[in-house]
Amino acid sequence: MGFKPIPMSIALAIGLAIWFVVPAPQGVSADAWRLLALFVATIAAIIGKAMPIGALAMLAITLVAIAGVTSDKPATAIADALSSFSSPLIWLIGVAIMISRALIKTGLGARIGYRFIALVGKRTLGIGYALAAADLTIAPVTPSNTARGGGIIHPIMRGIAGSFGSDPEQGTQNRIGRYLALVNYHANPITSAMFITATAPNPLVVKLVAEATGAQVQLSWGTWALAMLLPGLAALLLMPLVIYWLYPPEIKSTPDAAHFARGKLHEMGPMTRGEKVLLGVFALLLFLWAGVPERILGDAFAVDATTAAFVGLAVLLLAGVLAWEDLLKEKSAWDTIVWFSALVMMATYLNRLGLIAWLSRAIETGIGGLGLEGWVPACSLLLLAYLYAHYMFASTTAHITAMFGAFYAAGLALGAPPFLFALLMAAASNIMMTLTHYATGTSPVIFGSGYTTLGEWWKAGFVMSVVLIVVWVFVGALWWKLLGYW
Repeated sequence: MGFKPIPMSIALAIGLAIWFVVPAPQGVSADAWRLLALFVATIAAIIGKAMPIGALAMLAITLVAIAGVTSDKPATAIADALSSFSSPLIWLIGVAIMISRALIKTGLGARIGYRFIALVGKRTLGIGYALAAADLTIAPVTPSNTARGGGIIHPIMRGIAGSFGSDPEQGTQNRIGRYLALVNYHANPITSAMFITATAPNPLVVKLVAEATGAQVQLSWGTWALAMLLPGLAALLLMPLVIYWLYPPEIKSTPDAAHFARGKLHEMGPMTRGEKVLLGVFALLLFLWAGVPERILGDAFAVDATTAAFVGLAVLLLAGVLAWEDLLKEKSAWDTIVWFSALVMMATYLNRLGLIAWLSRAIETGIGGLGLEGWVPACSLLLLAYLYAHYMFASTTAHITAMFGAFYAAGLALGAPPFLFALLMAAASNIMMTLTHYATGTSPVIFGSGYTTLGEWWKAGFVMSVVLIVVWVFVGALWWKLLGYW
């Protein structure tokens, strides 16, 4: 059987109930309500892991086309169902994931991590900062936060912990491993929030914000990176200290860690040609994504972010750093393109059919009925409800797709400054990764290594969520005011 019967049955029952049993509210068209039924059933199936998310995306595309909820013409309906496969934002993430494969293939990701540890790894706290700095360094070009935190940084972290005899199987995880594992994990949501290309769902946030504001708020790569720079750096400075206070390691002085890292670098030898080419491509991508050519030479020399990603990939292919076979093996990139396209398509047509506007009015009316004065307390409640609803989600993409559009539109209706609230919601869309051991793909990788108990993980997650949202609300809002964003 290609699906899990119980979660699939639950998802099907929810969809059928909305379609046939619950009447469409006044002001909502029948097509919009039916598309909502398909959408909610898809999200429920994703949460319940009834099938791989790519397979569920294929089913969703099929059902939207067959049901004709976007058009009564079959040819138009299938065109609508496939429409998001042409989205530049989706291909930006897919191509960037392909580029990030070179980090593992060449060994550059590991070299960067060991280099930081060799520089500042004489104390446990220093190793924590080194892991965070390594994550930050490769974040702009690794849209798979799971590959970054779980595939590149985590093996380095485990190697360091093992060199100090800190092993969960021996009951010695508290020596240093627990602390490093938590820092390894909690750097991931922060760096994910700092760049559009640091995690796959961020472009979805960009699209939903543009749709809600009629394209009046456009979050470019450079705008996002500049906006998140100061709060992100402040969060990265605080996070290792907070984890250190929560779960202090037994070993605090680690002069051998720097020696261990230097030994690993010696084993790797000098930088290879592939690593040097990859570094050059990273520099080129950051140069183009930051909009430097257009700032210096004018708008005629502007390069679209997705075009820049294709340029970087083309250079790696021409230089032989990546081969076509490498791209074919990069299943996560093709998987992301498929499921991302399906979810973006459904969210887009829910908005076009008026469902998101109706839902945002309902949320606005509900919060307005609480008697809160001004937009600040009302939107604060919205932001916190959105953030902590992630306890019910095992996918940031599913959460953002299901809730972001309506909650953001409700915040605008309540009077929130569009740019300010967009950035706060974008930050919350990444901060929510801190909460649970199933919050995002990175969490089961690191939690599964056994360095922390479930209670320790959830406690650290909640504390860090509070710290990070406070940092973004106060440091972020002040920074954005200075930048003139609101």
